[in-house]
Amino acid sequence: MLGRIIFAVLVVLFLVVQYKLWFDKGSVPRAHALEQELQDLKAKNDDAKRKNAVLEADVKDLEKAGEAIEERARSELGMVKKGEVLIQVKEQVAPASAPPPEAKK
Repeated sequence: MLGRIIFAVLVVLFLVVQYKLWFDKGSVPRAHALEQELQDLKAKNDDAKRKNAVLEADVKDLEKAGEAIEERARSELGMVKKGEVLIQVKEQVAPASAPPPEAKK
């Protein structure tokens, strides 16, 4: 009889340990999910570091070269110096459905 009680207690303890291993907060599937999430965050972090390096290089270029600032202001903001005239040319697009002009006789 004592052997059966000890066996039952051991079975219950085994089941409790298995429950914690597979279904509790520190379970194996949860650990795998956290590892995957960590890898995703590391990849995003590396991407952000690369973008930051590019931005930092742009900032250093802008700090060192006044010409780079002027060039960027001209191309992106349309800056014009005193005494300069800005001329914008818009191309007219001919309608595609217009018939060709007929030759007069």
